[in-house]
Amino acid sequence: MKKTLNVTWLGEQRYVGVSESGHQLLIDNSPVKIGVSPMEALLGALATCTAYDVVEVMKKKRIGLTSYRIEVEGERAETHPKRYTTITVRHIASGEGLTPEALERAAHLSHEKYCSVAASLNSEIRLETRVERVEEGVGQS
Repeated sequence: MKKTLNVTWLGEQRYVGVSESGHQLLIDNSPVKIGVSPMEALLGALATCTAYDVVEVMKKKRIGLTSYRIEVEGERAETHPKRYTTITVRHIASGEGLTPEALERAAHLSHEKYCSVAASLNSEIRLETRVERVEEGVGQS
């Protein structure tokens, strides 16, 4: 199954990504930011992916969450490409019938089995690069 996201440069270091479904994502590494940086977006993708799984696991176990948030923190290498070397994901929740063990189990299931973002971060990905030069006004909308 392929997924696509088309990213268009807006000037400075600001970009808008548009998904196949037409939803937009603003990525911004300009001096005055109005969006998240690419590396912040990666943390956000991991956090929301695992949150989705945990909420679904809790629903299946009939544990009613009353609050749930994730705090995600990434430590980056000092030298280029300054990749994340450690990512810490904290699941913070409350709810009737929620035990620390149930939350731990749901988080573990997400990180080890279900979350495709976590699995992608833990694997070797074949990255293909293709370039295409277009004439001014051609292929642009």
